[in-house]
Amino acid sequence: MSATNGAAPTVQGHGTPGYRAAVLAMLLLVYTFNFLDRQILGILAVPIKADLGLTDTQLGALGGIAFAFLYSTLGVPLALLADRTSRTWVVTISLTVWSGFTALCGLANSFWTLFLYRIGVGVGEAGGVAPSYAIIADYFPPHQRARALAIYSLGIPIGLASGTLLGAWIAASVDWRMAFIVVGLAGVIIAPFFRMVVKEPPRPAVSAEHQRVPLGRVFAILAKKPSFWLMAIGAGFSSMCGYGLAFWAPTFFVRSFGFDLATTSYFFGSILLVGGTIGVFMGGVLADRLGGGDRGVYAKLPAFAWLICVPLFAGGFLTNNVVLAWFLFLIPNGLNILWLGPVTTAVQNLVPPHMRATASASFLLINNLIGLGAGSWVMGAMSDAMTASYGNEALRYSAVTALSFYLIAAVLMLFAVRTLRKDWVE
Repeated sequence: MSATNGAAPTVQGHGTPGYRAAVLAMLLLVYTFNFLDRQILGILAVPIKADLGLTDTQLGALGGIAFAFLYSTLGVPLALLADRTSRTWVVTISLTVWSGFTALCGLANSFWTLFLYRIGVGVGEAGGVAPSYAIIADYFPPHQRARALAIYSLGIPIGLASGTLLGAWIAASVDWRMAFIVVGLAGVIIAPFFRMVVKEPPRPAVSAEHQRVPLGRVFAILAKKPSFWLMAIGAGFSSMCGYGLAFWAPTFFVRSFGFDLATTSYFFGSILLVGGTIGVFMGGVLADRLGGGDRGVYAKLPAFAWLICVPLFAGGFLTNNVVLAWFLFLIPNGLNILWLGPVTTAVQNLVPPHMRATASASFLLINNLIGLGAGSWVMGAMSDAMTASYGNEALRYSAVTALSFYLIAAVLMLFAVRTLRKDWVE
């Protein structure tokens, strides 16, 4: 399919349904590698800690601060570049860069070399998500966007589960270093195929002034909309807990349940894949069906989901019954990421179409600095601090304490319900 940037949008979207499905499938594949490359560090935390002699605080820093700072801050200028040039090229180059640095992680011989390589992974991934959101918003009509974004967001549970299962399998078969090398090189190989399949989507015909919209103008529009701040900070607190739990759960299963690496991968991978896939998809479906009559639904759904997560996650971490724990973790692992389809769709509709990638990156900047940057590090630091009192069970109580972040997220998102109705741009 050919695409011209001057084409006007229609309510039917762009391209044939079959081609839109192919575009979405390729974006989903790239997003899967995005989270596969993140989660592989979590499942390999135990052998990495033993090999490099790291503390929980250092491991948490590798999973959060090392990755998140440049990932979050560079996302905005790269999204602005994508809005002004080619979104598909930005995604292609980003995939190549982050995959290359993932492979280099397998060569690390100290905390600081691994820290620097994880920074490189963050630099690469900074250009992947926001342009992909904008590509989807350009290809799909408004009444299908939340569902399309939810399908794209399936890359999170699929990537997390794949990173858990594949990383553990390669590490058990060879070693933890080879796991990084294999998944990193696979992403490099996929990059040119993505560029061949996904054409630059046609965009609304806009003036030359809009084609060169200043970054400050996008910020100025978003800054005046309370719903943006409430959703971004609320999602940030949710991600603080979500990313922290995703990173530390494999180590918890090893320490508190006595699992080996393979058993941990099957146990946790199945929870992530089943629960996460259902939760993400249902979030998009419910938002599309219920949000047409009330835009506040896009904020209300995540708030209720996070409130339900807290007691279920707490029960899972506090029980010593393995079977019960699997079921208690399953449901909240779906509910905690149900927000992705509704909230990312809402952010797309706070600004005009030619500002979508930059608006998404602004949202991700706040969300990731709070959530991705602090989540795993805070939980690791709390675990180290609690070790004197709880010994090998410190990580269990660190995780339960961190669930309070979901309560904060839910309150902020409920405040966003009313303001979102006024801030929405069709």
